[in-house]
Amino acid sequence: MKKVIEIENFSKFFGNKKAVDNLSFEVFEGEIFAFLGSNGSGKTTTIRCLLNIYEQTKGMLKIFGQDYDQKLATKIGYLPEERGLYTTSRVLETLVYFASLKGMEEQTALNKAEEYLKQVDLWEARNLEIKKLSSGQQQKIQLGIAIINDPKLLILDEPTKGLDPVNRRILMDRLFELNKNGSTIIFITHQMDEVEKIADRLLMIKNGQMILYGKVDEIRNKFGDNIIHIKTNSKIPQNKKLYEIKSHKNETHLILQKNAASDEILKYLVSKNVSLNSFSRQAPSLEEIFVTVSKTHE
Repeated sequence: MKKVIEIENFSKFFGNKKAVDNLSFEVFEGEIFAFLGSNGSGKTTTIRCLLNIYEQTKGMLKIFGQDYDQKLATKIGYLPEERGLYTTSRVLETLVYFASLKGMEEQTALNKAEEYLKQVDLWEARNLEIKKLSSGQQQKIQLGIAIINDPKLLILDEPTKGLDPVNRRILMDRLFELNKNGSTIIFITHQMDEVEKIADRLLMIKNGQMILYGKVDEIRNKFGDNIIHIKTNSKIPQNKKLYEIKSHKNETHLILQKNAASDEILKYLVSKNVSLNSFSRQAPSLEEIFVTVSKTHE
């Protein structure tokens, strides 16, 4: 497969502090790649060095087989972690302006901007100043700036931050559309549930070091099916010989102890008059894997 991004033996220091430590990975053409880690783990620093916003301390960082330069801006869309718009500018003119910076002709930029505003339900606000929009609406404008040139590579840093569920769905649908049309997408986040829905592969880092890397399904399967998902209105009794109890959203998760069997646990719960609405053994979620792996790298 064609490599869109190649990073090899990359490190970044800020004074004596090492923000990223000897990191290597690749992103292939046409995939949705999730870049994961908690706040301060080195995700944003890596991307800023890739885009030559920061200078790397050592290592190789390539986009489309070359070091980043301004000529690549026409092929790349970037939504940075820190949002910022010219608040006294008007919505439509803002999109057209940034599109022109990416080399688009004025009429093409205008057509694309109008099309986008209609898609994200901001057409009626096209002549408003940015400062009169809600934070969620401003987020849509920032996203529009990133994708207006139909980029070959789209890098999104925490793109769903501040979005309600409806607008998050609009964003995801737009990302899938872009990816279907050939865009490679890097999705930087610490929201693990989003990754499970959209990503082909992932990189997970902690303290600037790689702790997981590969296909999402393969990573989940690697950690086994050691979790039982239960829905019940009954109180689940403690039994540390068989399992640990973890609350998780609208379910209860039982983490199997070593050598414990799911049928043994089912028989035990039934014997304790636990009424089960559902009982299934599944591979752990990425969030559960991240917590487990992070503890081993403390």
